[in-house]
Amino acid sequence: MDSMEVNKAVAAVLVSGIAFMVAGLVADGIVHPHKLAKSAIQVEVAASAAPAAAAAEPPIAALLASADPKKGEALTSSAGCVACHSFNQGGKAGVGPNLYGVVGAPHGHMEGYAYSDALKGKAGPWTYDELNDWLKKPAAYAPGTKMSFAGLPDPQKRADIIAYLRTLAASPEPLPPVPAAAAAAAPAAAPAAEVPFETLLASADPAKGQALTTKLGCVACHSFNDGGKSGVGPNLYGVVGAPHGHMAGFAYSDALKAKTGDWTFAELNEWLTKPAAYAPGTKMTFAGVKDAAQRADVIAYLRTLAATPVPLPAAK
Repeated sequence: MDSMEVNKAVAAVLVSGIAFMVAGLVADGIVHPHKLAKSAIQVEVAASAAPAAAAAEPPIAALLASADPKKGEALTSSAGCVACHSFNQGGKAGVGPNLYGVVGAPHGHMEGYAYSDALKGKAGPWTYDELNDWLKKPAAYAPGTKMSFAGLPDPQKRADIIAYLRTLAASPEPLPPVPAAAAAAAPAAAPAAEVPFETLLASADPAKGQALTTKLGCVACHSFNDGGKSGVGPNLYGVVGAPHGHMAGFAYSDALKAKTGDWTFAELNEWLTKPAAYAPGTKMTFAGVKDAAQRADVIAYLRTLAATPVPLPAAK
């Protein structure tokens, strides 16, 4: 290749470079790029949701007002309490102590039972609040306790169990008053239609009634056999249809001496509902039986304690 051709090639390269440079300068003069303050495409990342605050539990007093002792008794089986505890009066200890009369009793209420130091260190009685805290989580209530039960997170179930434990006494502890705020917040329940007592008696179970005389502590004060002796209370054989002061020689209170007529089914029902209201001034310390069906069962059993039981009233 001659020198002329080489010169042409070199000139072409130089011209191209100059043209490229000039084009860049012109472009910079026309277009003024700048960095965006923020990205044109916004990708939002959702903030982690704050954990919801745990709902405050209603006071145990409010839950106890509507608690069901029968459900509580059933829960002592389903929750495994019966594997370690006895519930009858005078029952023996197992892995855990007997629980008859525990409500209102000292923390170490069963004499001779080897309580843990954690419970020995607890002063005062088993109040409703204390029992609620204990059943919620024993290990938190008394760190170091021998109790292996994890606890019941459901406050209503705890209330049902405590309501059952309350019945395990000759004179159940009075229920705590419901705090005004809790009572105001609670929705008003529609009153349940009351079943006539005569109807309840017609289907009452004397065997259940006999069992209730033990469960409610009646047998601690009364005898039920023909000719039985009095205790704190009179013998109850033949009481249905008999005068209020039916047992000769028993020192009845003036409140009952003042009652005329016989122990009818209706009178017995009122008496068992709340003795102190039926006969103000009575020596009877028993608080009463709220459950109408249970009262009917007890009265049905008392009716059988006679050579000739009094006829049942006509069901309504």
